[in-house]
Amino acid sequence: MTTPPMSTRRERLAWYLYDFGNSAYASVVLLAVFSAYFQKQVVGGAEGTRLWGIAILIAMLVVAVTAPILGTIADFSGSKKKFLFAYTALACVFTAGLFFATQGQIALAMLFFILAEIGYRSAQVFYDALLPEIAAPAEMGRVAGLGWAIGSAGGIVILLLVLPMILLTSNLPNADFFIRLSLVVTALFFAAFSLPVFVWLQERAQPQKLPPGKNYLHVAFERIGKTFRTAGGFGEFLKFMLAYLVFNDGVIMALDFAAIIGAVLYGMKQTELIIFVIIVQATNVAGAYLFGVLVDRIGGKNSLILALVMMIAIVLGLWLNQSPTMFYVIGALAGFAMAGIQSVSRTMVALFAPRGASGEFYGFFAMAGRTSSFIGPGVYGFLAAEAALYFQAQGQDLILAEQSGQRVAILSIAAFLFAGLLLLLWVSETKARAMAEKMNDDRAADAAIVAGH
Repeated sequence: MTTPPMSTRRERLAWYLYDFGNSAYASVVLLAVFSAYFQKQVVGGAEGTRLWGIAILIAMLVVAVTAPILGTIADFSGSKKKFLFAYTALACVFTAGLFFATQGQIALAMLFFILAEIGYRSAQVFYDALLPEIAAPAEMGRVAGLGWAIGSAGGIVILLLVLPMILLTSNLPNADFFIRLSLVVTALFFAAFSLPVFVWLQERAQPQKLPPGKNYLHVAFERIGKTFRTAGGFGEFLKFMLAYLVFNDGVIMALDFAAIIGAVLYGMKQTELIIFVIIVQATNVAGAYLFGVLVDRIGGKNSLILALVMMIAIVLGLWLNQSPTMFYVIGALAGFAMAGIQSVSRTMVALFAPRGASGEFYGFFAMAGRTSSFIGPGVYGFLAAEAALYFQAQGQDLILAEQSGQRVAILSIAAFLFAGLLLLLWVSETKARAMAEKMNDDRAADAAIVAGH
């Protein structure tokens, strides 16, 4: 059994810099700026929370359907970088297009955000699938953790760039213009730091020839069908995907609604939300690095259990909290725990995937993640809006009813995290790694037989 080819320092740097750039989108669009702007300014009130959840639901559903198919095609055709480029361009163009999402432009704002979100989430499938091509199994935890940490640092840098612009103009009549301008800055930042991966990183997977009379879609569905038919051989991976589908919901809900929670429950303004997210991203750097080291020392499953237990306790603390100051502390702790959950999950897929099938496995990983990601935000948005209407009917004023609705929805985050943790306990990391090695040996044997003919 041969060792996977090692990458150069420049290739790894390019991989890290992509994470540095795409984290700008997460920080500005999902966390600090656009989510709260959409909820408060573009729409307004509890309905803004509902529509934000619907927009995420639509985008994630599209990615859930397309990711396994395109991931399989990328594996077969050796074209991960081509797909990565196309979806990165989609994300950057429509992130910049959010500049035109002014007050009342609800349809345009939702359309452009959905397209940007599809680009951002789909690009991650092919970016993640490059990990096994640049790192050996023994170092994947460290490399993935370092990449996540550098990405989180990128989220801090973009917020430090847009914060002065928003802060200095917050009292001007056209303050919204500068909030929307920050989205253009974010798109340019994302595009600039994504370039090295397309120039410096060499994709090692070689394209395979299409069988006579078949196209890539035929091949994709055949390979996906074969994977499902031999699912017994990937039993632990499928169990992990089920657990991930559930607990990832809680993580995505916390991320996508963090700024809305801060604005509604604690009355935080745009500049305060940016400072809050900078704190979250700073602890995200530490969490990603430390959990990456833990994976290589105590294993992926044990590291993930630790991160999930921490996150559940943090969410329950958020539900009980009444203090704006403590919200910053909760955010700092959540940033640390969420980095562990997300970076370790990404690493475990690489460890569980046979060589030559990383795109396919990350396609299923994306399908599970995006399936959960459209369920969770939809549930959160529905609960927050409907509970607000209920409390308003019970005599609470509009603002207090909206706050009460948010607290009801926060409990759903803890519920998803806890259910996912219970499912994770049934996953055997040892068996999963053994399954991947067996598949590697079987494919090598098949290749030798074909070569012999």
